[in-house]
Amino acid sequence: MLRVGNLDRSIDFYTKVLGMKLLRKTENPEYKYTLAFVGYGNNPDHAEIELTYNWGVDNYEMGSAYGHMAIGVPDAYKACEEVRKAGGKVTREAGPVKGGTTVIAFVEDPDGYKVEFIERKDEKNFVSL
Repeated sequence: MLRVGNLDRSIDFYTKVLGMKLLRKTENPEYKYTLAFVGYGNNPDHAEIELTYNWGVDNYEMGSAYGHMAIGVPDAYKACEEVRKAGGKVTREAGPVKGGTTVIAFVEDPDGYKVEFIERKDEKNFVSL
């Protein structure tokens, strides 16, 4: 679950920039929050990300425990290009990880959460942006 400062902006990032689908959205007026679930498919076959918007809260401090989410992609260079074309922010260009050969890249969502692309050319379980 990620707490977000602007739900529509975050939904746009995950759907239009990363190519996920808005799976469902619910509002809870009594407790003043809205939930949106995004992903490449539904549970249990795919992971989902819960985006939580607490009404009236437009930003959060990043905690020191959160690192990043990771998504397998067939081509990290192309994924960065697609993110940039869609208006997203690439924070680490695609290239080999330090001390290794695995190609990775990082992008950032509108609230500053990091998403890593890990290039997995030979696997069937990856996302094509």
